[in-house]
Amino acid sequence: MVNIWTTFCGPCLDEMPELAALGREYEKSGVRIVGIVLDTLMPDGSISMSQVKRARELVEITGADYLHLLPSDDLISAKLADVNPVPETVFVDSSGNVVGRSYLGSRSGEEWTKIIDELLEDAAS
Repeated sequence: MVNIWTTFCGPCLDEMPELAALGREYEKSGVRIVGIVLDTLMPDGSISMSQVKRARELVEITGADYLHLLPSDDLISAKLADVNPVPETVFVDSSGNVVGRSYLGSRSGEEWTKIIDELLEDAAS
């Protein structure tokens, strides 16, 4: 589960505690939560250390204790250029293939549970 978020996105931050709980709940099922902090890359390709600091603070405040990545310019160009709005969430399998569809906007833990359970059921069949 790859959740793309920004430091200025209220709905992104609101769902982060739920995502952390889901990560713990589904760990034994092989589901991992990964966040990508979209607004840390500057137009010149450098990383904004002030945005990284803010992202770290928000991760701590929200208890989002799952892996968070900073996007490279290549990742932005190849996969993330069209991400709008945030949050956007996609599911990928262990080979990196997108599974299912892209989910725009935040969801409750209950909604994510239903989505994850359906994807796991589909993968098992």
